[in-house]
Amino acid sequence: MEQLRIKGGARGPHGAIAVPGDKSISHRAIILGGLAEGVTEVSGCLRSEDCQRTLGALRALGVEADGWEGDLLRIYGKGLRGLREAADTLDCGNSGTTIRLLAGVLAGQPFLSVLTGDASLRRRPMDRIIRPLTQMGAEIWGRAHDTLPPLAVRGGSLIGVTYRCPVPSAQVKSAILLAGLFAEGPTTVIEPAASRDHTERMLTAYGQRVERREREVTLIPAGTLHATPISVPGDFSSAAFLLVAGLILPDSDLTIEGVGVNPTRTGLLEVLQAMGGKVQVLPVDEKIGEPRAHLRVRASRLRGVTVGGDLIPRLIDEIPVLAVAAACAEGKTIIRDATELRVKESDRIRTIAGELGRMGVRLEELPDGLIIHGGRRLQGARCESHGDHRVAMALTVAGLQAEGETIVLDTACIRTSFPGFVETLERLFPDALERRG
Repeated sequence: MEQLRIKGGARGPHGAIAVPGDKSISHRAIILGGLAEGVTEVSGCLRSEDCQRTLGALRALGVEADGWEGDLLRIYGKGLRGLREAADTLDCGNSGTTIRLLAGVLAGQPFLSVLTGDASLRRRPMDRIIRPLTQMGAEIWGRAHDTLPPLAVRGGSLIGVTYRCPVPSAQVKSAILLAGLFAEGPTTVIEPAASRDHTERMLTAYGQRVERREREVTLIPAGTLHATPISVPGDFSSAAFLLVAGLILPDSDLTIEGVGVNPTRTGLLEVLQAMGGKVQVLPVDEKIGEPRAHLRVRASRLRGVTVGGDLIPRLIDEIPVLAVAAACAEGKTIIRDATELRVKESDRIRTIAGELGRMGVRLEELPDGLIIHGGRRLQGARCESHGDHRVAMALTVAGLQAEGETIVLDTACIRTSFPGFVETLERLFPDALERRG
């Protein structure tokens, strides 16, 4: 089992660094590139295990791709009607994005597909996509009364629908919109709060007509996706770990270059600034409708805040590392309306409470969040990642601030989203990390 040993009491990072390409945008670029007419070149494409699962599934469906050297990927699109039935089960690994978005694509295909994944993925709820996709005309079956993977999808003729999502979810919204590419008539998704909008932006870049309002998006399918060059910005969710490290470690002055700052993703920035964090956003440019910026972070004295409501969908993936920042802040931080954390790669509410509790943090677990009592110095401990990449990285950042040594077990999962995480920290903290296993 892979593990990290972290020597606590690290000094703050200095200089400039970049993070890998955005995982959410990379997934969508691979999928839409495979459905487009022509060749799509994706620069900055994240070569993580999750994104490789998406590409592997598309290859099994007949899409050709090459040139994934460094961060450039060339995809030879098959068009909306050019996919073929896979000869085997499509293994999505640990990737919820892969299984849910591909289910949307396969809902419009005239053949049978079976989607599965690892033990963690097979526990994640799928009824949230099965309901709308079956309303559109697909046939989908799953375990536990059609709620869990594996999923069997028999696609066919679809009709556009208006669907009200019970929870804000970019994956659910994207699955419906991707199915809408194959549907007769417009498809509309209404959410209780706005979720990340990478799919809408990229559909527009590929020539589709997308109408957007605050919590409502409508796709009016144009019939053909036209290949276009895609430049993927740095992943904000990956940058989040470096931002928090820069805030909680003394004497920090770090610039993270070329990070995507799509406003549906940057709720953490607002929270950290409200906590007193010194984070500057230095805009750079915008490509495929995605703004990017350099983020400069300096050591700060943080204070507790209350987080909830419509802000939660904009920082849901960053809550594990936000909890680390809150543990190092003065006063109490309350996180509410985050029930969705219960059905991530782990039950992140329970996992965060338990693992940071081992490091001496006083936390209260709520049904939909956490109360974190900050202000104490973290203590080194032996911690479990629970196979959850974001928990593993958050605990590593906590270990840098803690007193003594921290061991984080089962860290291979980090490669699902940030394959260069350990190397990045080794560059910033040359003597603080040791890899084993």
